[in-house]
Amino acid sequence: MSDSWPRRRLLAILRGATEPLDAQELARITGQHVTTVRFHLDVLTRESLVRQFQQPPRGRGRPRIGYRAVQRSVGYQELAQVLADQLGPDPVTRSAAAIAAGRAWGARMDINAHPVTSLADARDITMTLMSELGFAPEKDPVGDTPDHVGIKLTACPLRELARSHAEVVCGVHIGLMREILDRNGAHGRVDVQLHPFVEPELCTARLDLTVAKPETPAMEAAPEELRPASLRSVAPQLRDTDADVFEQPAQQR
Repeated sequence: MSDSWPRRRLLAILRGATEPLDAQELARITGQHVTTVRFHLDVLTRESLVRQFQQPPRGRGRPRIGYRAVQRSVGYQELAQVLADQLGPDPVTRSAAAIAAGRAWGARMDINAHPVTSLADARDITMTLMSELGFAPEKDPVGDTPDHVGIKLTACPLRELARSHAEVVCGVHIGLMREILDRNGAHGRVDVQLHPFVEPELCTARLDLTVAKPETPAMEAAPEELRPASLRSVAPQLRDTDADVFEQPAQQR
């Protein structure tokens, strides 16, 4: 097929078509005689480059034979491996580069401002973001504490790629989540970690209040709800376990 321009042209037409085309339609498009088109289609079929489909007749007569190009794999896994290797010589280096790329992605996103004043806010913002990206997030209350909360990611648009290149795929998503939270006021207060494939089809994200020394200016300036428990003057109480909203005792307001 490599030395046949007519067959290359037919294959290109079929690859761009949204439905199977028959020999008559291809002859009209290319200006070739229908017999010549059928000859080239037979060659392409034998080479497994096109596939035949039976189509309803136009009016009376026998069913027509339509042709559709066979979609070839373009080696995305191999391409992913090449791109991953370009990020660094080892998983740690690649992960750091991927996180930086995720942050750059988050910085370009057009998002509405949702100030983070509690860990519940941080989880809500993260769940909204990941829902829009197709991760079908769910709250994961098991193991929640005043200092960290979990999110189940029940879907992933890049799951198959992540199975072989988790440090790159997950690194990008970690960087993205961190950047979005930082843009909403959580910088230095909330960290995000991603745990891939805790089950075969499930990943989890964990949001933690950042542990800092009492003299850290950023932590001293943080709302009470965003300080680690060890640094709070009054331990927070949960007003609503479903909403996970922090509320201080009335006498402290």
